[in-house]
Amino acid sequence: MQVARILQAYLDGETEEVTARRVAAHLKDCRPCGPEVETYRKIKEALTRRSEPDADSVERLRDFAEGLLPGGDGDEGHAQQGLAPLP
Repeated sequence: MQVARILQAYLDGETEEVTARRVAAHLKDCRPCGPEVETYRKIKEALTRRSEPDADSVERLRDFAEGLLPGGDGDEGHAQQGLAPLP
């Protein structure tokens, strides 16, 4: 769950500069996280516009969030690619 909180704080511009740089560097190399960030951004933009986010983005976000739950495969995806989890 910590990954989701850090990622959301990063996207909302609420992380310290050091954390923001680490997350940005991680996102450049992490195949599982990169598309999820884009999904978060699309949903946030849709909410800002007060329009309905596209169904694919909502489904991807749901799948990503489920992978972060205990017993999910959130950090396993990182481990399989030889990447460290988010800070």
